Amino acid sequence: MYEVVEGATVEAGMDGECTGHAHAPSTTRHFQARCMDCGLRRLCIASSLEPEELPQLEAVVSHWRMVHRGEYLYRSGDKFQNLYTVRSGSLKTVATHAGGHEHVTGFFLPGETVGLGAIGEGEYDCDAIALEDSAVCVLPFSPLEGLCRDVKSVQQHFHRMLSREILRESKQMILLSGMTSEQRVAAFLINVSCRLQERGYASRDFTLRMTREEIGSYLGIKLETVSRTFSRFQREGLIRVDGKRIELFDIEALAAI
Repeated sequence: MYEVVEGATVEAGMDGECTGHAHAPSTTRHFQARCMDCGLRRLCIASSLEPEELPQLEAVVSHWRMVHRGEYLYRSGDKFQNLYTVRSGSLKTVATHAGGHEHVTGFFLPGETVGLGAIGEGEYDCDAIALEDSAVCVLPFSPLEGLCRDVKSVQQHFHRMLSREILRESKQMILLSGMTSEQRVAAFLINVSCRLQERGYASRDFTLRMTREEIGSYLGIKLETVSRTFSRFQREGLIRVDGKRIELFDIEALAAI
């Protein structure tokens, strides 16, 4: 699936593999953001505004930029200045624990905002890395705060964003503490399916952008366990696996595991 994004054609979906290495630094190109013309407007802050209010948001979200596969959008410890809403493609966030152990903390799809966890401490607490060539809208936080004060609907939407982030982290804790490996993998597939459906993408036949190892890191299980669980689900007729392509046959049965 491809999405034309104001001067660039970007593949949308969840295929590909992150090498873990950033591309060689290049001059970051910025492109003018036009919320009025964006197909994802209903999923981001722009959804809370009337058409006549959109120019106020466009004055804040003045541009978007590309992030190539494997490139860092930001690194842990960087000073917090911007939030980023995924425009196309997908990203992962990775936290590094004491001793150098890395843990994938989230996967972000078009319409979802990255960097909310940095608001309190003033610096990013994880790395954000593109899983594929992606585009992100840049939301400078200081002007965004001013817009929240001036436009109540933007403030309300921002509060909902924060609430969803808290809920996402809460669900992740439940996933890691109270579920079997099979339940974690099933819940992950259902979650991806639901999020794709919200965005108008195929929700029962899709290609995962993240690797099995990254899925395992996110779910707190080993790579081999992810692969064995996929194979088991396929034997039982719940899914079909073809490399990174996943077809869901029985979501209800997956939910009941």
